[in-house]
Amino acid sequence: MIDIPQKRLAYLRQLVAVLPPSPGVYQYFDENDKIIYVGKAKNLKRRVASYFNREPDNGKTRVLIRKIRNIRHIVVDTEEDALLLENNLIKKYQPRYNVLLKDDKTYPWIVVKNEPFPRVFQTRQIVKDGSRYFGPYTSTFMVRTLLDLFRHLYPLRTCRYDLSSENIQRGKFKRCLEFHLGNCKAPCEGLQTSREYQQQIEDICDVLKGNVVGVLRYLKERMTHLASQYKYEEAEELRQRIELLSRYQSKSTIVNPKIDNVDVFSILSDESSVYVNFLKVLNGAIIQAHTIEYRRRLNETEAELLSMAIVEMRARMQSFSPEIIIPFMPETTLNNVIFTIPKIGDKKKLLELSERNVKYYRLEKLKQAANKLQTPRHVKLLERLQSDLHLKQLPVHIECFDNSNIMGTYPVAACVVFKNGKPSKKDYRHFNIKTVEGPDDFASMEEVVFRRYRRMLEEGSPLPQLIIVDGGKGQLGSAVNALNDLGITDKVTIIGIAKRLEELFFPGDPVPLYLDKNTPSLKLIQHLRNEAHRFGITFHRDKRSKGALISELDGIQGVGPKSVQVLMSHFKSLSGVKAASFQQLEEVVGAKRAGAIISHFSGQSEK
Repeated sequence: MIDIPQKRLAYLRQLVAVLPPSPGVYQYFDENDKIIYVGKAKNLKRRVASYFNREPDNGKTRVLIRKIRNIRHIVVDTEEDALLLENNLIKKYQPRYNVLLKDDKTYPWIVVKNEPFPRVFQTRQIVKDGSRYFGPYTSTFMVRTLLDLFRHLYPLRTCRYDLSSENIQRGKFKRCLEFHLGNCKAPCEGLQTSREYQQQIEDICDVLKGNVVGVLRYLKERMTHLASQYKYEEAEELRQRIELLSRYQSKSTIVNPKIDNVDVFSILSDESSVYVNFLKVLNGAIIQAHTIEYRRRLNETEAELLSMAIVEMRARMQSFSPEIIIPFMPETTLNNVIFTIPKIGDKKKLLELSERNVKYYRLEKLKQAANKLQTPRHVKLLERLQSDLHLKQLPVHIECFDNSNIMGTYPVAACVVFKNGKPSKKDYRHFNIKTVEGPDDFASMEEVVFRRYRRMLEEGSPLPQLIIVDGGKGQLGSAVNALNDLGITDKVTIIGIAKRLEELFFPGDPVPLYLDKNTPSLKLIQHLRNEAHRFGITFHRDKRSKGALISELDGIQGVGPKSVQVLMSHFKSLSGVKAASFQQLEEVVGAKRAGAIISHFSGQSEK
């Protein structure tokens, strides 16, 4: 058990319960509201919850948990942004329980120097001399990969000569070894024009901005060529470069050398409250973030409340930034301060980041209030499923499809319906496959999904929030084709579940989702899948048995399909037909057919 009071543990777990499953930074505060630990996470909810789900093995961690009184967080776009923001906050606040990032380490950038025939190299210092900086990068291997790539693709100079037009015309420099190795075209002697060289620089800048499609295509072709020549080590090196470039992100809203010292404010309101988020940017880095809530007393406007928040937060955070980024103009002016309402660019991204944080803050408040009420168990289950699958709507109505056949014979399909997390058996449907011949699960799935939702659209019935198909990418793709034909792809969410590893596939995503085997969401999906399989296989067996009975009667000479139908309708089963006397059969199908039936089953002729 975690060695802290149960009341405090319950409060902290309540805070954890409403954290978003997004990348970000979390901060722990002690009883004096002082930051004692800053950490980063790819999934905030999962990472912070790990502190309170079991007794930690590390003694320092146990002491840290005992001192935690409050938890706050900041949401960012990517895990790399979280790492950079964590670095900024640790350097500013020097939390007692942080060790790794307390040095003055800075992250590397790639600079394109502001000079004739610009050089491209790595640096950790930003000099505002008009040069262009790209980054920062959390991986020096990524930086080396990019620089090596540029050297392979473009002949760039590495010398520090002042290649002004006057010096070149005077013949002040001589070509060096790099020229003879083919790594440079000797612009120092005028063998390469400034226009040609600048075009190379613009191509490099495009890659650094994230336009890597063409480069990736070149690397993949080169890797394939090396592999075909059995140069596997070189091909593997290119494969690693391709993998890194595929995940490459050139810019970060956390650190940006183009932005000096600014404050960022965003606002979100509802009927009773107004929430304002504040980000403090110092030398291009976010070092503070805070959200406050104002309770409306009168009919104050958002502009009035934003003005109040700007004055209060700048005083509280001791901020004197000469520029404030805001979504709209407030009702106050500040001396020597410029208000900016960005429409595009990096400042717009900062404002969007602030707006995202204030939305999460308000959502947490609403969830905390809702958690105080007794939430029905099925609602909690559906909310968990919505969160795990990232659904836009609460999946109150779920439908699951499954096919059943034996080598293409007696093909059928089943659709089971769950409402509020429970089976709604009156809404179950089974289907006879009509348009598919042979064992084709994909075409069968497309047919039944199309028939099911075409009828629902014709009848005006509400569509489900979630559709599940039993199968992998093939069955899922066929079902999506049916939804596309009906024009309802954007109205419902559809997934496929593969039996082997319980993989969940989403349309257009080649990477499956794996849920924990014990999570309630996966158990609910498995329940749907198993119920669809049970309902479908039962219908399939009934149809197969009936087909076997009818086929046996069809084999009797003189007994046609209509006679078989009359016999089955009257005697209800094959055993009933076998047990019937000649007189009973004669009353139903006549003497001639009755004799043929008796002869078939007994081997004797009876009249």
